[in-house]
Formats: sequence, C-alpha cells, structure tokens
Amino acid sequence: MEVQRVQAIASLSKCKDTIPAEYIRSEGEQPAITTVQGSQAGRVGGEAGRAWGIFQVVNHGIPDEVIADLQRVGKEFFELPQEEKEVYAKDPNSQSVEGYGSKLQKEVEGKKGWVDHLFHKIWPPSAINYKIWPKTPPSYREANEIYAEKLRTVADKLFKWLSQGIGLEGHVFKEAVGGDDLIYLMKINYYPPCPRPDVALGVVAHTDMSTLTILVPNEVPGLQVFKDDHWYDVKYIPNALIIHVGDQIEILSNGKYKAVLHRSIVNKDTTRMSWPVFLEPPPEQEVGPLPQLVDSENPAKYKTKKYKDYAYCKFNKIPQ
Repeated sequence: MEVQRVQAIASLSKCKDTIPAEYIRSEGEQPAITTVQGSQAGRVGGEAGRAWGIFQVVNHGIPDEVIADLQRVGKEFFELPQEEKEVYAKDPNSQSVEGYGSKLQKEVEGKKGWVDHLFHKIWPPSAINYKIWPKTPPSYREANEIYAEKLRTVADKLFKWLSQGIGLEGHVFKEAVGGDDLIYLMKINYYPPCPRPDVALGVVAHTDMSTLTILVPNEVPGLQVFKDDHWYDVKYIPNALIIHVGDQIEILSNGKYKAVLHRSIVNKDTTRMSWPVFLEPPPEQEVGPLPQLVDSENPAKYKTKKYKDYAYCKFNKIPQ
C-alpha cells in the first residue's frame, strides 16, 4: 500500500483553503485558539533550564558553516523526487524509528501531524547504519559526521553544567545515562506549507523521551512551549542551539529539572525545517532517580527502568 507523504499532500493543497480531516486538530489543540499572541519564550541559558525546561545556547563553538552545511544537505534531500526519498523509507515491520517517514507513534483519535521526517543515528560509530543515510546529495555523510563531532563537545559541556546546576559533580549526569555509549539520534523534520496552519499541528504536544535534545531550526518560527497553562512561541535566534530537557534528565534529577512540553506549528507560505538530535541512553541502560537526590524527605518520584522499556511505553502511550 502506498504511503501518503505530507509533502505530496501539501503540493496538491496549494490552491485550496482546506486540508484532509485527519490533519485538523481538536479545538483544544488548534494553534489559533491556544497560542498566547505576542509573547515569546526566548531566554538564553541560566535559570531557563529549570523554569522552562528549554533554553538557547549561543557561542557554543560549532562554526556557522558546519550548521549551514548540515541544513543544506538536509534540505537537498527533501527536495529530491519522491521515489528517491522512498528508497530510505522505514521498514513497517521494524521496531526502529530510523528511516524516512511521516508517522512516528500511536496516533490519538486518528489525527496526523503535518510533517515528514528522516531519522538516523550519527554517533557512536558502532550504532550507525549508513544504509539509511542518503547518498544524495553526495556531501550528506561528511556534513553529518562533522556536525556530530562538534556536537559531542557541546553535549559534554551541557551535561556537566546541568549536573553542577543541582549541586552534583560535573561527571554524574553523563555517566548515569551511558557515558561514551550515549546514542546520538538525528531527526530532520520537514513541515511543508499548510493551507490551514490555524487548525493543524506539525508535531503534537509532547516531551522528549531522551536525556537532552539539541535542535537546530531554520529561520521559520514554529516551535512552541507550554508553561503556566499557555503556549508560547520560541524566539528564533540566528545560529543558536535550542536545548530541550528530556524525560531522562527529569527522572535522574528526581524532578529538579522538568522535561519541556512542546509542539510544532506550521506556516501557510513557507517550509519550516528543524534538525533535533536526541541524546539517548543505550537500550539496556537503567535510568532512575540518582541516589544522591533521594532521601526520607525527598522520596523517589519515578521508577528505575531500562531505557528500551521506557521508550516502548512512551511510543505506545502506556503509563510508565
């Protein structure tokens, strides 16, 4: 059975003022109704990590041209003819998220996100399946490998900073989530123009199951975060990295850090893209509240479980 891609649906919808019903969200989710107009979450670092679960990092040490190359090759992939992209389509019988696709997890009430995506691991080398990496453009592999190398230095600094931020030694967080065996999972999100951005979502509200997510956006805004019962736009800062606190850091910190609830909205006239990298523990790694943060006055708020089991429950919307 042929899978319908959002990019193809968008091409057919250009001259219409409507979209298929399965992309229209309930009133409680529709961006036009639920977004706080004129307000932006745009803090850089500092207490934003604790208060919002999201912050932006500038002067991070990754050269602008490295980020530009990453964006260029990703954009060129999504501009390929559909049949060339389908070569990298996910195996519907596989448990892996890697590959090209349009659906990620169990859909609630049959509703779909206005997005296509490509997943593949970029670190460590032992985890990489190069068959899923696009061969076109030819510079795709080099651009992603250089970015992965630079990103690891940033990630190490972030783990150290977050550990120290709650009074722990700098090495604690990274060691607790797998150390050098930590898996870097790249996702490219492609949100084509949408005739009804007021009622559609690119990605539904969620927290990331990872430890941290390090995201590069393009210049088209669309990321929103939820705080104090409202949705706020995340300000675009050129060449900044957007950092999401994920579920595993919330669990490790026993709730001192909160995973950010976020979603993606879409644009009527312009394609939005983003390049999040999810920093994931190895599948067999057990993650739970750190013993240093648990005592009689602060009991453990979360279960300790293997990451693969946590991920299975999250994808299938089974209570943890």
